[in-house]
Amino acid sequence: MDIIPAIIVFIICSIVVVSIIDFIRGGGRKKVMEMRETRFSVEIFYTLLVIYLIVIIGFGLIYFTLSINNILLVENGELRHVSVAGSIIHSLYFSGVTLLTIGYGDITPIGIGRFIALVQALLGYVLPTAFVLRLVQTNHENRDSQ
Repeated sequence: MDIIPAIIVFIICSIVVVSIIDFIRGGGRKKVMEMRETRFSVEIFYTLLVIYLIVIIGFGLIYFTLSINNILLVENGELRHVSVAGSIIHSLYFSGVTLLTIGYGDITPIGIGRFIALVQALLGYVLPTAFVLRLVQTNHENRDSQ
């Protein structure tokens, strides 16, 4: 692998990891999240949506960057060469399907892409859990302070 795609993949991975860690720690801002009496919070929904979009786009860019050097994703069991726009669309689609653990099987990773997809699928399982645990912890801290 050339040095420039490796640097791009490292930068994207760093941004995704820092974003997730910042989210889990509660963000750089000491904004207190208060649980309202309603069962649905728009703020919580948007926060989770933004986190998922960051991860989908980040991993999609990793798949796209790696596909520049060689074919990383196989469509319907065949190696296909697609345009740059097609490669971006395939990468983002595969990233979303993998993160949301749907896994249709129409696009399959090969080589290092299998390990990257495994890590992304694990994040798809862990993110909601971390989100719920963070909300419970914040709610518990708010009750203790009152």
